[in-house]
Amino acid sequence: MGVLKGKTALVTGGSRGIGRAVSERLARDGALVAVHYGRNEAAAEEAVAAIGAAGGRAFAIGAELGVPGDAQALWAAYGAHPLHTDTVDVLVNNAGAATFAGLADTDEDTYDRVHALNAKAPFFVIKHGLARLPDGGRIVNVTGTPDIALPAILATIAAKGAVNALTRSLAAELAPRGITVNSVGPGITDTDLNAGWLADPAARAHACARSVFGRVGTAEEVADVVAFLASADSRWVTGQHLDATGGLQLSLL
Repeated sequence: MGVLKGKTALVTGGSRGIGRAVSERLARDGALVAVHYGRNEAAAEEAVAAIGAAGGRAFAIGAELGVPGDAQALWAAYGAHPLHTDTVDVLVNNAGAATFAGLADTDEDTYDRVHALNAKAPFFVIKHGLARLPDGGRIVNVTGTPDIALPAILATIAAKGAVNALTRSLAAELAPRGITVNSVGPGITDTDLNAGWLADPAARAHACARSVFGRVGTAEEVADVVAFLASADSRWVTGQHLDATGGLQLSLL
């Protein structure tokens, strides 16, 4: 409690699922949280209200990602909000979406859309936000786990893999400023986005069987990993990918 007191965090896609859990956890740790949303303003305001009811501080900012000029629009929205601060100590790139299509069903337009949101947007959100990140800041990218083959979302996995690679190289570039850059790979997580297919008992049973713990993960469990990387306790960790899948790949051995 309070490890981020006096700090400001910005969480893209921070209004739902893992992003909301991250927003709530960082606020609980004392940060002022900018909860970003793409289209669902009501969900973002609900997240802000929940944070406030729990004694935290947050505000919502809207900007659609995956379109031209998205990163500039996001930072402009941040800077225009009356509660914004000059510095953002913790930047969490969480916004993204999975497109279900294998190699044969992925055309160039689909590929470009997937990469615009999942890979290009984080790249430029970081680029245009670096002026606000102080020395000793934190960048956490919520991506995917490279050790697991997921051909059903092939273009998405390729995009997430690009951000994992970005994480490692950017960590080396920003090390002189004391900024750490790490990524987190969630596994099958019980969120509203997965609620539809997890409602099928057979699908849930299959999903649970993939983890060595015999269950699906929660958004809060992923958020706890992000919170560690956002804290001073992670100061000696950079350029790393943290698997937060509940031992998903271990169940395949």
